[in-house]
Amino acid sequence: MPAAVVILAAGTGSRVGAGSNKVLLPLGDRPVLAWSVRDASALDDVRRVLVVVRPGERDEVAAALAPYLGDGEIGLVEGGETRHASEWAALRALGPEIEAGDVDVVAIHDGARPLAGRELFAATIAAARESGGAIPVVPLLGLLARDGRDLPPELDGVQTPQAFRAVDLVAAYTAAAAEGFEGTDTAACWARYSDLPVAAVPSTPGNLKITFPEDLDLALRLA
Repeated sequence: MPAAVVILAAGTGSRVGAGSNKVLLPLGDRPVLAWSVRDASALDDVRRVLVVVRPGERDEVAAALAPYLGDGEIGLVEGGETRHASEWAALRALGPEIEAGDVDVVAIHDGARPLAGRELFAATIAAARESGGAIPVVPLLGLLARDGRDLPPELDGVQTPQAFRAVDLVAAYTAAAAEGFEGTDTAACWARYSDLPVAAVPSTPGNLKITFPEDLDLALRLA
């Protein structure tokens, strides 16, 4: 059964110094957002790719992506004021396909992480099918607490794409909406409202998030 990939592109470019949405900035020969959209669209078992945009940016994002889609098609949906609200908007848009059993897993990814790559998308989706949920993790080395103490060496950083069984993910976000809960990422909502485990999928620091101006230069070198 095919999966769906949701790519969040409703952020801003304030810290990266952009006057517009940072995912539309150029990275090599294409916009930042186009990298992950193309990777997700290329996966054989992905039925739908849905990009969540800021209100009023639908046409701009569509025009920016059009030259890089080939024969592929993506959906666009307007997000909310928070990450959680944007994720919930995407899940509601996918609702009919999930209820019909046409989508078994939903992966949610930051559009500002252009270098996740097809293998990481495929690995997290496969792990979610087996376990219920899956998140990419990378070891965090050389960390200190604020008081100077060394932190445990087994600490990991969490990345995206984060993938979860679709029916259970919708149930979690429905419960969150009823309680007014908003998580910092998809896994936070899942952990609160689902008893299914979350698998840790090994990743690398190369799956960086474009946050500051120097991140664009580093991403270009890694690409």
